[in-house]
Amino acid sequence: MFSFFLGSILNFPRSLKRAPLQRCLVGGVLAGIFLGSAASSVARAGSLPLQQVAQTRHMVWNAVARFRGATLVGGPRWAWPASDNRQFLSVASTGADTQTPWPDADWNSWRPGDDPRHKFVNVNALHIAPDGDLWIVDTGTPVFGSGPLPNAAKVVRIDATNGQIRRIYPLGPELALPGSYIDDVRFHSPYAFLTDAGRPGLLVLNMDTGQARRVLNAVPATTAQPDRPIVVPFAPPGSADTTIPATTTIVRAPDGKPLRINTDPIEVSPDGSWLYFGTLEGPWSKVPTAALENPDLSPAQLEAQVSPWANLPPVGGTAIDAEGNLYFSNLREDAEQVRAPDGTISTLTRSPELHWVDAPFLDSQGLLWLPVSQLDRAAPFNKGQTRIHFPVQLFRISVAGVPASLHEQDR
Repeated sequence: MFSFFLGSILNFPRSLKRAPLQRCLVGGVLAGIFLGSAASSVARAGSLPLQQVAQTRHMVWNAVARFRGATLVGGPRWAWPASDNRQFLSVASTGADTQTPWPDADWNSWRPGDDPRHKFVNVNALHIAPDGDLWIVDTGTPVFGSGPLPNAAKVVRIDATNGQIRRIYPLGPELALPGSYIDDVRFHSPYAFLTDAGRPGLLVLNMDTGQARRVLNAVPATTAQPDRPIVVPFAPPGSADTTIPATTTIVRAPDGKPLRINTDPIEVSPDGSWLYFGTLEGPWSKVPTAALENPDLSPAQLEAQVSPWANLPPVGGTAIDAEGNLYFSNLREDAEQVRAPDGTISTLTRSPELHWVDAPFLDSQGLLWLPVSQLDRAAPFNKGQTRIHFPVQLFRISVAGVPASLHEQDR
């Protein structure tokens, strides 16, 4: 049951006008099941050319970062086919067709029963902080929905100057709760903010002291809404793989119920004054970073400062540029889109090759890197049978935006 909004011909965001969009045809529709009564309108653009950077048959990646001249990819253990007994790579440096364990084989060697404190258990995010350091988020959950193992949930910080581990931030049981899935990270010095997609809420981590606390626990803004399912294009078995299917399906959890992902995507405004966050299914909210950083506010006082921000469709991952343009993967449409600061949404590219793009990475050259994870095709969501199409691919497109913090090491 879909209703559609007709998109008018719109101007592209100011920071994107230098991108090769001027020859694109504009117009189209977006399913109203996601946007509801949202004020944002959508401009449908012709596809920007996709450049394939890498592919693999040895990983399922949902994260990418350029760090010290290397292209790093990471992905969740639970998405890897259980029948494949090859060494699982949580984080790797990738070339066009080959992947090397990163930072080394030992960090990628975890097996059940091993001490997880200095090994990756289940990596979900890679992100470059404003100071250039690389942050790796390890949920500590080797099985989807199982919750973190003791001493396994952590954030590993890699020094931009020498590529060595600078600090490990353990996320103890008061932070990573039973059922938690610490998902992603963003920064407003001296704080890091992390989302919990399992147990709804945010973590506020002081990067200097290592002290952290949970906030906005199980409030409406951090909790997935039951009336907003994750809907993705679905091709019946045997159908062609060259176009985006007109049919869709609801992604379902291992118990057969619609999958609900709590606090997941997160960004900080370019001026550092706002934290934007949402559930995977949407909508998004915003809260002043000053409020998050104030430990004297009661839970009710902090929640009172949360307000609606954007009514977006199911989102695989996001990046934000220096002008506040939010790049996001629209899971419903196999599309990469951008939301301008005025709320206008433009489509950059659509392709069946972009099925469940997860966390994109925007580099200092205006290249947007797109890891195609196909996570909805992983075994936990398909009655134990993987439907992932190998090889898994990494693409990039050229946009005009650049991040607020520029670092030479991402070149």
